[in-house]
Amino acid sequence: MSADLWDGPLDEQPAGPPVIADLDAERILAAAVMARTDLVDDLAMQGFDPADITTDRYRWIWYAVEEIRASLQPGAIRWEAIDRQLQAWRADGRMPTVPSTEDELRDLYIDAAPASAPWAADQVTRKAVAARLVAHGHDCITRGRSAAFDPDADVAAAQSELDGVVRTSTDDETIQVSDLLAGVLERAVTPPTNEDRIPTGFIDLDGLFTGGFMPGQMIVVGARPAMGKTTFGLGLARAAAVHNGITTLFESLEMGRDELANSVVSAEARVPLHHIKQGTVTDDGVQRLARRAPQIKAAPLYISDNAHLSMPILRARVRHLVRTAGLRLVVVDYLQLMQAPKAESRQVAVSEMSRQLKLLAKEFGITVVVLAQLNRGPEQRTDKTPMVSDLRESGSIEQDADIVILLHREDAYAKESPRAGEADLIVGKHRGGPTATITTAFQGHYARFVDMAVTG
Repeated sequence: MSADLWDGPLDEQPAGPPVIADLDAERILAAAVMARTDLVDDLAMQGFDPADITTDRYRWIWYAVEEIRASLQPGAIRWEAIDRQLQAWRADGRMPTVPSTEDELRDLYIDAAPASAPWAADQVTRKAVAARLVAHGHDCITRGRSAAFDPDADVAAAQSELDGVVRTSTDDETIQVSDLLAGVLERAVTPPTNEDRIPTGFIDLDGLFTGGFMPGQMIVVGARPAMGKTTFGLGLARAAAVHNGITTLFESLEMGRDELANSVVSAEARVPLHHIKQGTVTDDGVQRLARRAPQIKAAPLYISDNAHLSMPILRARVRHLVRTAGLRLVVVDYLQLMQAPKAESRQVAVSEMSRQLKLLAKEFGITVVVLAQLNRGPEQRTDKTPMVSDLRESGSIEQDADIVILLHREDAYAKESPRAGEADLIVGKHRGGPTATITTAFQGHYARFVDMAVTG
């Protein structure tokens, strides 16, 4: 074997992701903005980010154009003005790289082709996305090979970081009101349907919300313990999934999936919940269960009982179900049990989770219902009726919520109450709409709330 083979470099894997860039497109872009400084704004409005330019010298030319374009005098020699700015930044330590020389700037300017700028910007953006994707892949490999690999946390974090690979364009964020007018007029004469609303299962509540919950909304349902938060939240999930075929995710941090399934069947088939738990369902109950089983089985209702639910895990699950099943409704039971992010205080952590849940609803265009526990305020008052301010760590929760519904049952405090079996749904906040108190019937033995008119 020849000596040069022995002396050649080892075929080693690179330590990190390779550099992915279109240097020709970056050069075209730098030249174009020198010749036409207004391209800086035009390309930015189309979502271009100069940070995607990998060549330091070209990127700093862009920054220099941004800096001096407003002060450029007519007839000014562009490359000289840009050279002065670059040299000034270099002198005061703001520019860490050696700038292009004046001759190099002049040659760039002479070769400028402003008409090619949109194409060049698109090429640079594409390469930047590819580079971030490759870097993300290397990060996933590092996570997977780590001895401290945590399937829940690391996979969820990797999925969340994947969203940052493609940056959102800004070209659709600003719009003139005249362009929105046609949509307003159409909505004014077109009653909402289940395609753009999620029915709650309660006639009066749907009437208050013009047909049900809307995409992008965060609804907070607050109650003291043993008021029926889970039962109510599961009822919203049943109304959407079982009765209207709307894909729904129920996230339970307290009850197991078997318990939840028991409650769904009890409520739908009107079979006493304690009979299901004890295995003593009568023949009549079995027949009712058999009649309802096909519709329950066909319902697009997903249940998760991960007691260690965090925002990254929830976000990953939502993303998956939105893409694969058309998810439209998420019910979280309940907020204060979620794994909180590290923060200076519990209130700050809960506030951050509340904000992230609202952003989740907006980003994916879904409805998020969050069950939350109230503080002891109602129990310390003569009038036990809850208020929005009774929400634990309420500041941010109340602010982020589009709708706040408070559950209240007088018979939970006074067994002999003349209102035994009744439950109030107190709509304490309704962004853009009226508030009200709606009375329903609480049928605990069937694990459900129903309209007062429902007797069966």
